[in-house]
Amino acid sequence: MELQTCRLAVAEGIATVTLDRPPVNAQNRRLREELTWIFDSCSDRRDVRCVVLTGAGNSFSAGADIKERVGLVQEPGDYISHNRLTREFFYAPMDCLKPVICAANGPAIGAGFALMLSCDVMLAAETCWVQMPEIDVGLAGGTKLLSEHFSRSKARAMYFTGRKMPAAELYRLGLVEAVLPAEALLPAALEMAREIAAKSPLAVREIKRSFNVVESMPYREAYRFEQTVTEQLSQSADTKEAQRAFVEKRKPVFKGE
Repeated sequence: MELQTCRLAVAEGIATVTLDRPPVNAQNRRLREELTWIFDSCSDRRDVRCVVLTGAGNSFSAGADIKERVGLVQEPGDYISHNRLTREFFYAPMDCLKPVICAANGPAIGAGFALMLSCDVMLAAETCWVQMPEIDVGLAGGTKLLSEHFSRSKARAMYFTGRKMPAAELYRLGLVEAVLPAEALLPAALEMAREIAAKSPLAVREIKRSFNVVESMPYREAYRFEQTVTEQLSQSADTKEAQRAFVEKRKPVFKGE
């Protein structure tokens, strides 16, 4: 796909994905289609072991492009089609077979915050703040994502008021791994990505799959599922190599098998 609203660079097993739709990386149909394609592509690429998602300029993403919504419905079915694309867009980083680190370089608003929450690990710049302002434009959406990460009261207060929440508060609540000066954000995300990329790609993939599957399972069944994954991994060449390397005190050489 020819990229017009996003940038993709791959090096050292890391795909760096940048939202690049000035001035605030608002999400229109094209951006959602491109980013979904990028995550699907990264899932299949053997040269990608981890993905870092960030934004160009001073914003991570200002959310849905409200200007596009004005003329969204031209014929029956248009809104249904729009909602389907939006759902798959948020599922894309979750479904990506590789871990996705979000480096939120600035404000993440509405659908921008939802995209951030859809990633596996979140880092934020000191200039980052988040907001769910849907109520101010007569819309709704994202309550499920908020409920996954915040308390009942906090999620509802955020949504009913549309108030902003600074990155420091996200860190206090345990939602983000770190809050960093803007210039240190991407280097920190890439450092974590390199650390992940050095692990067994097979094990990393299966661990991410386990996280996604057990979220909706009762504790006992979830633990049983995890044990099954571990048993399957134990038979892989990568696991045997990891164990040999540990005993021999050397770095393992993984093949993803």
